Amino acid sequence: MYGIINKAIEELVISNFGKDKWEIILAKSGIDHSFFISNDTYDDAITYQLAKTISQEMKMSIEDVMIAFGEWWVVKTTRDKYSGMMQTGGSNLKQFLINLPVFHNRIMLHYPKLTPPEFKVSHIEERDLCLHYFSKREGLQEFVRGLIQGLGIIYSTETKIELLKSRSAGSDHEIFKISC
Repeated sequence: MYGIINKAIEELVISNFGKDKWEIILAKSGIDHSFFISNDTYDDAITYQLAKTISQEMKMSIEDVMIAFGEWWVVKTTRDKYSGMMQTGGSNLKQFLINLPVFHNRIMLHYPKLTPPEFKVSHIEERDLCLHYFSKREGLQEFVRGLIQGLGIIYSTETKIELLKSRSAGSDHEIFKISC
């Protein structure tokens, strides 16, 4: 993963719990990086270890950590770093989700080594749609849930998210039913 992901995790912890708590988490994680460079790539294991250590240190489930990070990523990081691109995604949550594949193509122009997930939308109705999430990375379905919740916050849209299928239950990808 790119360093911008790990920097965002650091910013989330510092903003909510302070610099001292981040230093404790970094030390307990055993990760030998005192800082992350946004455009450098890092082993995925570093990101997973940070999430695991935050979960233990903050006495939160790993799922809650991933949801919080997903929301933070959209509400803070994406809005600050990619606001222009976010605005081209659509004027509401439903439009943005439908345009999500195009958004990832634009991001790949900035991060050429990126291995982004693939999103597809199906069953589009007036207030509902299904978002299909395909990724080579395991264990990020709750991060995606947080991303969707964050998008609901950005678009001031009450959002209900239901996981219909998951890889942990034998499917080849996750499917979220999103009501907005």
